[in-house]
Amino acid sequence: MENAVSVKNLTKVYQLYNKPLDRLKEAINPFKKNYHRDFYALNDISFDVEKGESFGIIGVNGSGKSTLLKILTGVLHRTSGEVSVNGKIAALLELGAGFNMDYTGIENIYMNGTMMGFSKKEMDEKLNKIIEFADIGDFIYQPVKQYSSGMFVRLAFALSIAVEPEILIVDEALSVGDVFFQTKCYKRMDELKEKGTTIIMVTHDLGAVIKYCDRTMVLNSGKQVAIGTPHEMVDLYKKILAGQEVVVNDYLDGGIIENSNDLGADVDVVSTDNNVSLKEKMSINPHADIYGDKKAEFIDFGIIDQKGNPATVIVKGESFTIREKIKMNEEIKDPIFTWTIKDKRGTELTGTNTMLEKVDTGIGEKGKVYDVSFTQKMRLQGGEYLLSMSCTSFEGDELKVHHRMYDVISLTVLINENKVGIFDSESKVVVK
Repeated sequence: MENAVSVKNLTKVYQLYNKPLDRLKEAINPFKKNYHRDFYALNDISFDVEKGESFGIIGVNGSGKSTLLKILTGVLHRTSGEVSVNGKIAALLELGAGFNMDYTGIENIYMNGTMMGFSKKEMDEKLNKIIEFADIGDFIYQPVKQYSSGMFVRLAFALSIAVEPEILIVDEALSVGDVFFQTKCYKRMDELKEKGTTIIMVTHDLGAVIKYCDRTMVLNSGKQVAIGTPHEMVDLYKKILAGQEVVVNDYLDGGIIENSNDLGADVDVVSTDNNVSLKEKMSINPHADIYGDKKAEFIDFGIIDQKGNPATVIVKGESFTIREKIKMNEEIKDPIFTWTIKDKRGTELTGTNTMLEKVDTGIGEKGKVYDVSFTQKMRLQGGEYLLSMSCTSFEGDELKVHHRMYDVISLTVLINENKVGIFDSESKVVVK
């Protein structure tokens, strides 16, 4: 199979100076003394993308993903290595890149078409198709500086696909549109792929990576970690997010080490002295609202995925466990342990506690450590959520808050298919 893109030993180095004067001092120094330090945005990257393939690139912020795409599109120059691109590229990179903010949407369509090498007559033929796909109404006749970010991406994507490129490069842009526009974009991308278009996409939407990509590459700190199937690479990426050590050969050989951890009962409460830190591997909110009388205190907490690994990314439909370790600083009768998941607007979506689950927690003597595990299946739709947890108890009829942590962990849910709303009703459809 012929390659659309071939990259060999690609490196991009930036020279960083502590202050502007150091750049001048280095330029005029007769002994060629260096006043800079080298920052490797990309370090020895090699991969091939076959024609007609959908290739995903994932990694944490600052891993070099956008830098790589800019080099592929010619926006940036490489420091060393080889890059070969075989085909006409349409790139959807930073929102509004290539747009004149004072021009209307129509004027920008023609201007960008000219930059891509199309004549006015050719763009005349494509205009209605672009306007229809963008679906921004009369704003198409207004200056783009009045556009929202969603309008930007609608127009930019409509323009990119209208030219029917041989290679389509997309960098995060589709995350801006609503679910319906995203669905329309991915459907169009499927159509382009069927026609033989090569697609390279950078995204944090790991569900889209699993669903739409043939292969995926993981980058971390400018280095190539591994290339493999989307499921394997998402699993590896989740381990990187959780700060775990990864064994690259396990992924390159196509095998994933399964953890035989037994998730056990829905709610499990035991006394333990084990203090292995889980919270250090979580995405902790520095602005979490934490308070209480500290008669009991969380000493560790976090989320464990279906494979028994610490995780802040859960696939919809899979089991996951919320783990809480709470130390009694004073004796507490019938302590109540809780968790709640909210959306980014603060709406409580789901949650439970040991009292609702009718779990007897007994007498919490001073110094005792409870190890509490809540295990359930993820039914929420894909998106970003916040996990809260607390330890409370009743003194008579009065609820006492001993330690409450609102919005303490950021949780991402991945999906393999889009639905409407915040949870999956798991409908069974029969058409006769």
